[in-house]
Amino acid sequence: MKIHILGASCAGATTLGEALSAALNIPFFDTDHFFWEKSTIPYTIKRDPLLRNQMLKDELNETESYIVSGSLVSWGEEWKQMFSLAVFLYLPKEIRLERLVKREVERYGNDIYDNPQRNKLFLEFIDWASKYDDRSFAGRNIGIHETWLAGVNCPVIKIEGDITVAERLKCVIEAIDRN
Repeated sequence: MKIHILGASCAGATTLGEALSAALNIPFFDTDHFFWEKSTIPYTIKRDPLLRNQMLKDELNETESYIVSGSLVSWGEEWKQMFSLAVFLYLPKEIRLERLVKREVERYGNDIYDNPQRNKLFLEFIDWASKYDDRSFAGRNIGIHETWLAGVNCPVIKIEGDITVAERLKCVIEAIDRN
C-alpha cells in the first residue's frame, strides 16, 4: 500500500495519515518535514526542492508500504506514479480556518498575537490558507489539486465534510479493500 493524503491546510491530512499509520502499521511521512528546514522560527525556510524530493524518495525507498500526507503538486510529475491510492480531503473554509487558528495557538500561544514577527507570519498564513477555494489564486488551490489528482495513476477517493477521524479511516480502509 502506498497512500497519498492531501487537501487544504487543516483539512486533516496529517491527522488521518497518523491514524492510518497506526491502524495499518505502515510508516507515515508528512511533506512538511521535508519541505521546511529546521529553523529557530519554524516553517519559514524552504528546503531546496531537489534535496527535499531526494530526502522523501530515500525514506520511501526504505519501505514497501507508506503513507504520505501533504501536497506534492509542485514536487514533480514523478510523484503522480508513486501511489496505489490517493485520498483528497475537503472541508469548508470556515472549518479549516478555525482549525488553523486553534493549531497556531497550540503551537505558539499568544505569540501569534503579541510577537510582531510571529503575528505577521500568522496573518500571512491565514490569508494564504483562506484562498484555497479560489481557483484563480496563484498559490495552492482546489483547482490545482483537482487537476493534479486527475493525472495520478491510482484510484482517488474524496472525503468531504467534517466527519470524525474514525469515519475517515473507515472510508479509506473500504477503498483499500475495493482495490
